[in-house]
Amino acid sequence: MSNMQFSRVTSPFVLLFFIVVVSADVAILRTDYYQKTCPDFNRIVREAVTAKQLQQPTTAAGTLRLFFHDCFLEGCDASVLIATNSFNKAERDDDLNDSLPGDAFDIVARIKTALELSCPGVVSCADILAQATRDLVTMVGGPYFDVKLGRKDGLESKAHKVRGNVPMANQTVHDIHGMFKKNGFSLREMVALSGAHTIGFSHCKEFADRLYGSRADKEINPRFAAALKDLCKNHTVDDTIAAFNDVMTPGKFDNMYFKNLKRGLGLLASDHILIKDNSTKPFVDLYATNETAFFEDFARAMEKLGTVGVKDDKQGEVRRRCDHFNNLDV
Repeated sequence: MSNMQFSRVTSPFVLLFFIVVVSADVAILRTDYYQKTCPDFNRIVREAVTAKQLQQPTTAAGTLRLFFHDCFLEGCDASVLIATNSFNKAERDDDLNDSLPGDAFDIVARIKTALELSCPGVVSCADILAQATRDLVTMVGGPYFDVKLGRKDGLESKAHKVRGNVPMANQTVHDIHGMFKKNGFSLREMVALSGAHTIGFSHCKEFADRLYGSRADKEINPRFAAALKDLCKNHTVDDTIAAFNDVMTPGKFDNMYFKNLKRGLGLLASDHILIKDNSTKPFVDLYATNETAFFEDFARAMEKLGTVGVKDDKQGEVRRRCDHFNNLDV
């Protein structure tokens, strides 16, 4: 939650104070947070995500990705939902976020509208995104996990802060784990969360360098590579062309992603490297053969992800609209 570093001479009191402050962020969350103030919260979210997922089957993967991008930059505070204005370029408009899917933003907005009619000014956008993500993951076959509630929406969203906080497809395991580690995640948890790529898609520009030219990756399954080359042949003029992250069961949340990695069917370089690196390969092997282990680890890691950088009443607000701060209301 904090990048603060302690030297060897840090006093025990200061260290204890830091631990108490960090723990307090988590302590404000509880699963029944809206039981009295917005008793229909669970039903409203569930009904909205069900309708949206049936209408647009890529919503689950998009919302999961949006949640991850939100939490990894200064915590789960819905800062990724903020729209750019003439005074500020927001997170969602950084180059690394330009492929975040509109359906994910749309489902949060739909839920917020419904909740404002039922219990105005009560439910934060950060909580909506967290709850919607869990409900959508379970809808497509993924594991159930508890979502503790009570987050407040952040008061800042800066595009220039995205780079260095969101993993990129061409990074090493060491570099990617560095981002996970500073948010409190182990290597095993990193691999488990990478299993989110069992659903969704990636645009050709994110993996085209593995397909063409003298630096093409020879470790991609040849038939898979040929199909991707054909699919992406016009990606330089049409940047919307995309491929499923999991070519075998793209709409089902399962452990096929890890099985694919062992067959040379990993789409992104950052996927393939998990089976190549000696530090992550044992976890890939485990999850490929034991879906229960993957689901259990993924569920625990998602519960943990939802507590990263949580804002309280003094650090945030409950936005009236999820795409801009309250002090910008007209």
